[in-house]
Amino acid sequence: MKLFIFTSVLSIVGSCATKKYSERIEDLKASIVFEDRQTVEHYASTITPQELMDYVYELSSDQYQGRKTGEPGLKEAANYLKDYYQAQGIPSPLEDQSYFQTVPKSFFMDSLNSSQNVLAYIKGSKHPKQTIIITAHLDHEGMENGQIYNGADDNASGTAALMEMAEAFNEAKKNGNGPKRSILFLHLTGEEEGLMGSKFYIEHPIVPLKKTVANLNIDMIGHVDDMHLNNPNYVYVIGADRLSTELYYISETANTTFTQLELDYRLNHINDTNHYFSRSDQYNFAQAGIPVIFYFNGEHEDYHKPTDTAEKLDYPLLAKRTQLIFSTAWYLANSKHKLALDKD
Repeated sequence: MKLFIFTSVLSIVGSCATKKYSERIEDLKASIVFEDRQTVEHYASTITPQELMDYVYELSSDQYQGRKTGEPGLKEAANYLKDYYQAQGIPSPLEDQSYFQTVPKSFFMDSLNSSQNVLAYIKGSKHPKQTIIITAHLDHEGMENGQIYNGADDNASGTAALMEMAEAFNEAKKNGNGPKRSILFLHLTGEEEGLMGSKFYIEHPIVPLKKTVANLNIDMIGHVDDMHLNNPNYVYVIGADRLSTELYYISETANTTFTQLELDYRLNHINDTNHYFSRSDQYNFAQAGIPVIFYFNGEHEDYHKPTDTAEKLDYPLLAKRTQLIFSTAWYLANSKHKLALDKD
């Protein structure tokens, strides 16, 4: 997750709502139902702690030298993802089927080499032009003073979550339960350099932005912060209510139905001095008018340190958080109508 701060804009459902508005909200909440609950549970159960652990250990190994943007280690990690998606039979949305969207050297403000976003795609069966984009940044801090910043939580955890969700959705498609809307699995470069990979994608979208239903962004979901040491069954949810009231309630319903995590909204508060909403890649999507959710476990003692290593993560918790995101994406991809955007 990026360390510096942007300015954010916050829009929250007011507590002093009129009765008429309250009734509309109750109608909206009542309309969000997982009619295919058992099907969702079945595919969510394929997201396992063991597979997530395997991917995190691989991606945060010394082999990738901290995955710094533009460096050989990140390119090698990108090739690892490409090989994974090819082995799963999940195609690229790019015409050349390369899986890589090149971000040129000239795009970066600092003296970085060119880099790449990695893209995989499952085409929707009924509304293929409408697309849900699930993101996680692949890059991290690289090496400094001979020490490797492996970035297990930041953000091998989110990268592994994308891989597992892609596999689950692909399995569903093989069995005739594929998503009605398309899903783009987008691994971003340059997040640690100023959200540059997502900025490039927004300026050069593979899917038209007007056809992008929502962005679910994952950045650090394998750890527990100091606020929750006695109650690790949580995840911070940031931005869900900012552009779409419906997205907020879809997220709530998915959690109530499947995972029963504590959805902690304190970092979404207008007075949050950390401004987390503007510090990860969902910010660029929100700036483009796309509803977003940012999933986050909060900062911890290993944040942006060489000690952010794979053995520190809670893999059953990582699996549970990933299952929440999967079920939310499932609803967005299969609902009878496109997600409503009702805020500026």
